[in-house]
Amino acid sequence: MQKRILGSGLEVSAIGYGCMGLDFAYGSKLSPDEANALLRAAVERGVTFFDTAEVYGPFTNEGLVGAALRPVRDQVAIATKFGFNIVDGVQQPGLNSRPEHIRAVADASLQRLGIEQIDLFYQHRVDPDVPIEDVAGTVRALIAEGKVKHFGLSEPSAETARRAHAVQPVTAIQNEYSLWTRGVETNGIFDVCEELGIGLVPYSPLGRGFLTGAMSQDTGFAAEDFRSKLPRFTPEAMAKNQALVDLLKRIAADKQGTPAQVALAWILAQKPWIVPIPGTTKLHRLEENLGAADLTLTPEDLAGIAAALAEIDVEGERYPEQLMSTVGR
Repeated sequence: MQKRILGSGLEVSAIGYGCMGLDFAYGSKLSPDEANALLRAAVERGVTFFDTAEVYGPFTNEGLVGAALRPVRDQVAIATKFGFNIVDGVQQPGLNSRPEHIRAVADASLQRLGIEQIDLFYQHRVDPDVPIEDVAGTVRALIAEGKVKHFGLSEPSAETARRAHAVQPVTAIQNEYSLWTRGVETNGIFDVCEELGIGLVPYSPLGRGFLTGAMSQDTGFAAEDFRSKLPRFTPEAMAKNQALVDLLKRIAADKQGTPAQVALAWILAQKPWIVPIPGTTKLHRLEENLGAADLTLTPEDLAGIAAALAEIDVEGERYPEQLMSTVGR
């Protein structure tokens, strides 16, 4: 597996692994043994970057990740996140990035993961009630104490990222980015990453599964599946967005790959400091995703994709209105 560098020195595999779906958000839950086998298979295939968060579960996802990766701790980088308001194991409305809460989350995450240092500690969403300078200063102190190695932000505005970086260098920004969610190209995030030497970690790089070509307007989602609440996953929206999947299928046929591999290869081709973190619960999908690192898109390919994308209007917001209000602060 090729390597890439996030920020000023966090070297990771060019494709990471988003662990959320192991037991959270999409309705399916792997057993501890199944999760352990899949995560260790990822390591064996060269993945060195794993992403989790306290809110996934809450708490259970970190336990799965820690149990699987502790035996290979020296081979991997583990990212987790703080910032939601969780009381007695239940997520509450609102956010919480008060300094004392950040410290408490760091200690609890270290315990659940069973490690001595968090490689990358993200603020999961920007808390409008806590100055970002206070957040960055708290993580800076945790870094000085050896509990955290690198600082990250998820879904900040470019201005917030600049203010945070002035207090504690930001190693990575984790935002949604894919062929159907391209806001980072125009909202200043690409610019701030380039200027300040910050890495970008795209989550949902396969459009929560839609860009793999495995769905259609007839696909149904269980009530506990997060996608059942998203505007882009209504039957009408999926029908209209099928044009994007058709584009990927045409390119994949030419490249002897799959739509998922083309979608990931496109992301990798945008900038050398981008590391996508697709997730899956299936070994064959993991292997398919990792194969994207070996699929090369030429400048002509990329120009053709850009021209085709210019003719496709993506239907539906990526989140409902309430959740959209928490991004880009």
